[in-house]
Amino acid sequence: MAAQNEDKDAPITIKKYANRRLYNTATSSYVTLDHLAQMVKEGTQFAVFDAKSGDEITRSVLTQIIVEEEAKGQNLLPVSFLRHLISFYGDSLQGLVPSYLEQSMQSFATNQEKMRDYMQETMGGLNPFGSFEEMNKQNMAMFENAMRMFAPTFYRDGDDQSAQEAKKEATVKEQTKAVDDLEAMKAQLEAMQKQLSKMSDK
Repeated sequence: MAAQNEDKDAPITIKKYANRRLYNTATSSYVTLDHLAQMVKEGTQFAVFDAKSGDEITRSVLTQIIVEEEAKGQNLLPVSFLRHLISFYGDSLQGLVPSYLEQSMQSFATNQEKMRDYMQETMGGLNPFGSFEEMNKQNMAMFENAMRMFAPTFYRDGDDQSAQEAKKEATVKEQTKAVDDLEAMKAQLEAMQKQLSKMSDK
């Protein structure tokens, strides 16, 4: 019985063939990226493997789904975010980014139902996220300031004045301030969670 439960909870295996076709082994049928996107939305766990080599390629396929969705005009990723993300590849802080993004997204996902409920309660012409917008702006400003200290070369292209200022201010004092800004951002995220919890209680 335990083995059956493990099999039931195990991710569905999706095989990707050389012709780029995707095969769902659970349903014995070919599927598309749209099908996989729907499976993600439904909470269905799956893992994608290259049919020839046997290598797991789930990450690249999920990334491809995001590219396809963005191409359809459903833009969830701001250009500034993408630029920040690209700048971290090969950076000394690269190892910290995945856990930070995972924690932030998990926090958002945990509170999404509370956010939806709050939106429904405040649809009478009011901005449901008015109290969060200013906080988000402050978070982005602090994040950008911190990144200017840790990765000033990223701001050199297309923003000469900002790059010069970042270079002049790249001192121990400013680096300390960047760390403080990141801590403040974390504190604000925690404050947002508490505020959402209070909304849920009401």
